[in-house]
Amino acid sequence: MNEPQLQIYEFDEFRVDVAKRLLTKGNGEQISLTPKVFDTLLYLIRHGGKVIEKDELMREVWTDSVVEENSLSQNISVLRRVFGEKPGEQRFIVTVAGHGYRFVPKVRPIVDSRIGDIRPEKTVCENEPDKTENQIARGERQRTRDKSSIHKRKRQAAFVVLGILALGAAGFYLWRENLKSDDAQIRTIAVLPFKSLVVENRNEALELGIADTLISKLSGGNEVVVRPLSAIRKYNSLEQDSLTAGRELGAESILDGTIQTWADRIRISAKLLRTSDGKQLWAGQFDEKFTDIFVVQDSISAKVAAALKIRLGGQEKKHSTENIEAYQLYMKGRYLIAKLRPSDIRRSIPYFQQAIDIDPGYALAYTGLSQAYGVLAISGEMPPAEAILKSKAAGQKAIEIDDTLGEAHDSLGMQIFWHDWDWPAAEKECLRGLEINPNNADSHGNYAIILSNTGRHTQALAEAKRARELDPLNLALSALEGQYLLHAGRTDEALIQLQKTSELEPDFWMPHLFAASAYIEKGRYAEAIAESRKEYELSGGNIIPFGTYALAKSGKRDEARVALQELLKLSATKYVPPYNIALIYNALEMRDSALEWLEKGYEQRDPKMTFIKVEPKWNNLRNEPRFVDLMKRMNLQ
Repeated sequence: MNEPQLQIYEFDEFRVDVAKRLLTKGNGEQISLTPKVFDTLLYLIRHGGKVIEKDELMREVWTDSVVEENSLSQNISVLRRVFGEKPGEQRFIVTVAGHGYRFVPKVRPIVDSRIGDIRPEKTVCENEPDKTENQIARGERQRTRDKSSIHKRKRQAAFVVLGILALGAAGFYLWRENLKSDDAQIRTIAVLPFKSLVVENRNEALELGIADTLISKLSGGNEVVVRPLSAIRKYNSLEQDSLTAGRELGAESILDGTIQTWADRIRISAKLLRTSDGKQLWAGQFDEKFTDIFVVQDSISAKVAAALKIRLGGQEKKHSTENIEAYQLYMKGRYLIAKLRPSDIRRSIPYFQQAIDIDPGYALAYTGLSQAYGVLAISGEMPPAEAILKSKAAGQKAIEIDDTLGEAHDSLGMQIFWHDWDWPAAEKECLRGLEINPNNADSHGNYAIILSNTGRHTQALAEAKRARELDPLNLALSALEGQYLLHAGRTDEALIQLQKTSELEPDFWMPHLFAASAYIEKGRYAEAIAESRKEYELSGGNIIPFGTYALAKSGKRDEARVALQELLKLSATKYVPPYNIALIYNALEMRDSALEWLEKGYEQRDPKMTFIKVEPKWNNLRNEPRFVDLMKRMNLQ
């Protein structure tokens, strides 16, 4: 007789198929494990409840080699991630200090055998004795009882049938309603950073980079709104619950995944979930050479589009590069620039440049370079004559290579705006970016800046609102909306909007900057000074003069003069926007000096000069001939 074979184990919501070497979750999701991680799990399961010494576990899993204890720790870490254990929780695997590990859940083994007990049909033997009369009588009485029982069972069966029909009708109704719900078109999706299964081998640039590429591939059409990289980058914690993230982002669906890399191979598992109820709409696993990651990304985006019943734009049909080394360098640059800190943005530039050196036709790398230099110019981290010209050159090159990159048109348009002051040309590029990707929140945000600074406030606020709808948690877009309200003369509404932004993230510097400016317009100088100091602390030392301006206006002119002298001294060794110095002179009522520094701002193409049309702090100079002339030369009058 064949012995029954234990081929399947079940515990909690998981199922292990030994023959197929497969781990699945309750909803049928297949979880990809490396061979040694699977062997580790299997040994723990088969010795459930028992403390397994580390040496024993390593000896049994790595039968053909000698490994360090760190290899076992990594395997345990992977399993804890797979089981959804939070740090210190140990619901599935307990670490026994000084010894090893114990598998906690109750394991249900399932016998997989095709041989079982065979019960033969009963037969009548030829030499069986005849039944007696008593036996016959008993048989008659039994048949009478059986007939009565049959009638009773028929009545019961009728009631059962009626009940089944009623339940069937109700079930059909619920099924039809559920089908309607399932057929509802999903309009928003968030692609979360893919997470490493092995904590010790995390590659955050790769995790964010895969999400970034998929965001780009799924964007570009009108059928679905894809949350941008700026919205999802903060959800990179290994313990992050994907459905919670999706709900916070206001997305109807989320694409989540895990990554494993070893040697020259990469394994990616991805799943598409409906946010409302967690229903899995699609799942897939890909085990390829790392050089085939482009193929994996194409496949994921195509299958997600099919699950969402949408058509992809043109982005999924091409790759900006086929060089894996250039792609990895680009991802590192994108990872750094997404942090929005000047020091990280500076660090991103060499990565983009190296990617370009390897592949001179890499349009996205030129776009990244353009964006990095553009941010450094606006923040005052580099002289604009140097930074913006480099940004423009990179943006123009990106468009020359690929005219369908909306980000490249956005970046070029903004540099034309900040440096050339050619408002129609800047607007044309931004509109081209919106034409390519109408659901890009950053594109709407960039266009809002142009509209606001040229005095088209109603349109600017409409674009800001649309940007916020597309990216509800974008702090910069939210704060900038407060600035647009301020420049539109709606100061109280601006302060309300800025307060809402600060409540979203108390440590974000930008709303404090604009709030300082708004409090000045209200004549509440003490609050303006407090907001300015808060902004300075949180930004790491932005040289923004609203606090000094408020000191001068509040009667503390000596303190304002000291701050101004420090700024002038700093300008001898570091670039300081002339616009900032002019603003303080104006607060001190030193009109000639203010106009002199505004002229320097014009000569140096200071990007902050683009605010003179709408910044209310220049209202005292609106009728000054030299100021009027300056406005005309900038095509703002």
